[in-house]
Amino acid sequence: MADAPLKIVVLDDDPTGSQTVHSCPLLLRWDAGTLRAALAHPAPLLFLLANTRALDPEAARQRVRQLCRCLRPLLEEAVAAGRIGAWLIVSRGDSTLRSHFPLEVEVIAAELGPFDATVLAPAFLPGGRTTVDGVHLLHGEPVHRTAFARDGLFGYGTSDLPAWVEEKSAGRIRADQVERIGWRELEAAADGAGHGGDQALLRKLAAFQGNPVVVVDAERPQHLLALGAALRQLTAPAAAERWGRPRRFLFQSAASLLNGLAELPPPPLDAGGLAALRRCDRAGTPLPGLVLVGSHVPLADAQLERLLADPACAGVEVEVRRLARVLEGPLPAPLLASLEQDWRQALRRILTSGRTPVLFSSRGELLCRGATERRAFGLALAALMARLAASLAPDLGYLISKGGITTHTLLADGLDLAAVDLRGQLLPGLSLVQPAGACGPLAGLPLLTFPGNLGDADTLHLSWLWMEGRAAPAHGALGNRWMDPGAPRRRG
Repeated sequence: MADAPLKIVVLDDDPTGSQTVHSCPLLLRWDAGTLRAALAHPAPLLFLLANTRALDPEAARQRVRQLCRCLRPLLEEAVAAGRIGAWLIVSRGDSTLRSHFPLEVEVIAAELGPFDATVLAPAFLPGGRTTVDGVHLLHGEPVHRTAFARDGLFGYGTSDLPAWVEEKSAGRIRADQVERIGWRELEAAADGAGHGGDQALLRKLAAFQGNPVVVVDAERPQHLLALGAALRQLTAPAAAERWGRPRRFLFQSAASLLNGLAELPPPPLDAGGLAALRRCDRAGTPLPGLVLVGSHVPLADAQLERLLADPACAGVEVEVRRLARVLEGPLPAPLLASLEQDWRQALRRILTSGRTPVLFSSRGELLCRGATERRAFGLALAALMARLAASLAPDLGYLISKGGITTHTLLADGLDLAAVDLRGQLLPGLSLVQPAGACGPLAGLPLLTFPGNLGDADTLHLSWLWMEGRAAPAHGALGNRWMDPGAPRRRG
């Protein structure tokens, strides 16, 4: 059993958290048979697409509890059978701090604990999200100064992570109770393996008990690689020989920590290989694509504008105020069906013309009476867009879906998929998946999952160019600012 692998199970609050890894299953359902088969998959990572960011707090609590109760007996079974040696649980949240924290990790701790510490690591390095001296930054700017902090459901007022923990926990966890692992300690561990730096990090991690929140700095990949190496040592069954018992850690993190926790080989497909997954007809002619844009953050607006400026694309706008009036009216079902038919015909006309249809919701946020109404309308809008896309999917060569809720609803409800296989990243942070085990009209359909908050103004257009097989820069030479957070920003 000592040689059995480590399994890292990620509860992902939207479908985009696998954006730094590859070659693993992403589940949209978690019945016992599906979970058991996924736990037997040779990949060290397993993602459960919980989609909790789309839910209100109580519904998110219930979903996480359900997931944990499905998981626990199957994890115990896999360990007892020697199929896995140990397991880690990660609650993957947004790298701009929009999530149900600390609700989700508290439910996980109650169901799958006890844990020695909860590691908070929101850095997403390919997207310029770094944490320095406990302060979370977006391209060097404190994230609370950005539009993401003004989110109507998950807003916050500080980028200092201990203070953010106090704010999000409504004072139950005080900032002075939050532990920290700073960049200097991680530098020493990364650069000082065999010279004591790594041992100091091991001792610090091993000393945690009682499940404090531990904020982790991260400016460069080596920081998280050093942290991951230490965590693997402490959680392995062999840790009992030195430390008395294996340690148990819970994680609230963005995507980059996963690269430190999991030891992955290089991806099997580069950007060109992923783009070549576009489906063709029987004559070998590439089938057309479809782009969905449900995200409405300012960055998504700029990306949509740039894409629609290309004459080979044409937009179909879902007017949210019109949709809201229909849903609130006396006869929503027949009126909505009529609207859907109009939008579907518009999409087909664009496909017939040889252009790429871009289905998008009108920009800006609809004014709602409260969070419950806003969430309900968001889900109804995502469901509408998913139905429209699914009706065209059998005839498509690829789909690009921008926005977490939009993408989850497309995969789980529109296309009715139980799982997808993660093939890799077309561009940094943009994962390409295919239906797992699908046959028939969806077999092999590549779907590019595109977070709402990632990239620069050209990124959506560039990803479309890749999928269209048109001229594009080499994968490693894009030069986009969001790909590389730059050199570490030292303080003094």
